[in-house]
Amino acid sequence: MNTTKFTELFTVSTNTGANASPETEACELASHMGETVRLHGSIYKIRRMSGFAFVLLRMRDAIIQCVYSNEYASFPLDALTEEACVRLVAEVAAEERARAGYELRLKDVQILSTPSEILPIVINQKQVNTSLENLLDYRPITLRNEKERAIFRIQAAICTAFREFLNGEHFTEIHSPKIAAIGAEGGANIFKLPYFDKEAYLAQSPQFYKQMMVGVFERVYEIAPVFRAEKHDTSRHLNEYTSVDFEMGYIESFEEIMAMENRMLRHCILFLEENCTAELSLLNCALPEIREIPQIPFAAAKEWIASACRREITDMLDFEPEEERLLCELVAKETGSEFIFVTHYPSAKRPFYAMDNPQNSEETLSFDLLFRGLEITTGGQRIHSYKEQLAKLRVRGMHEELFESYLMLHKYAVPPHGGLGLGLERFTAQLLGFENVRSATLFPRDIHRLMP
Repeated sequence: MNTTKFTELFTVSTNTGANASPETEACELASHMGETVRLHGSIYKIRRMSGFAFVLLRMRDAIIQCVYSNEYASFPLDALTEEACVRLVAEVAAEERARAGYELRLKDVQILSTPSEILPIVINQKQVNTSLENLLDYRPITLRNEKERAIFRIQAAICTAFREFLNGEHFTEIHSPKIAAIGAEGGANIFKLPYFDKEAYLAQSPQFYKQMMVGVFERVYEIAPVFRAEKHDTSRHLNEYTSVDFEMGYIESFEEIMAMENRMLRHCILFLEENCTAELSLLNCALPEIREIPQIPFAAAKEWIASACRREITDMLDFEPEEERLLCELVAKETGSEFIFVTHYPSAKRPFYAMDNPQNSEETLSFDLLFRGLEITTGGQRIHSYKEQLAKLRVRGMHEELFESYLMLHKYAVPPHGGLGLGLERFTAQLLGFENVRSATLFPRDIHRLMP
């Protein structure tokens, strides 16, 4: 192909429009005082006043206030409609009465797109005043509300903080498959799907794969979706959620895993304090203070709740939701901590890969982390011995041939290891004080909801 023909087919554009200057971010405006700038975003709200109007522009990183006046603008105010996507030309003018110390005087506009009909729900108030069902039904629109999108800026920052911490601790990020031949957790809460001429399942967790990767990288983590076919219809359950998983090798005790999570959460809170001030203020969020998170054995916790709250123990294998709430209240009153590690859960309640306590085979070297009345993390030490893992499979009547590739990990030696899984949506919801985990989920999937 000759050079001329090649140039006709493949071109690179360096122009942003006729005589256009680079577009300005909201965070940069104060440094352009007295200058004319170009901005893009959506018209969030128009407040008509006597002789002028305030035009709120929703940008990528903020909602900023512009001033429309016939004195400066070359276009009629009626050209603007709420939720229209626009490019604006404005002058950054000093204004002592403005909260930012300046105002944006609109000069020109380019309309990029406009709504084809009136929005079915009001989104430009301080919060969307509607039911949770409506909030979720109109999610593509309601997420544009200032408070709604602040939730997910915070959630994104949580993930950034976790990654920053784990990378600093020499963990390697992995991406495991979400279609599997067997379920990691067992039981009936697993989604089946046809896979060509075989039967496959949506991953309940990355458990098998992160254990395999301990033998490769020693320390690994993943932030990814997991799927549970649980027919729960509660404020705490989802059928698809985001799990923050890590696994670490060459441990001497499962307490090392708890210590790592303690430090990870402390790093996360400090990161949010530094990077999400505006969002936290908007949502009136009080971040917890994290020092050394206390811990208590499961059996002792059950007895404490029964004694302090005068409740009969009806289930010695797990907590009821009310017991989680009561335990957190007792711990907060006793220690000031909003977190509590509950350790040594009964073996009968934990998966087949959980290591039993050498001093008491009825309990495991495992833990849950409770935060403000709700379990947000499950973790513990795993069986690393081939002989012990095979024996536990057989005791539970499981078919070892189904776990051939997983057992390869144990057969060819893997170091002592353990890890955890933290529910991102649950953690976000508890952090922000929401009663329902769906409020902290972009597009929830539960037994009733498959759209949007």
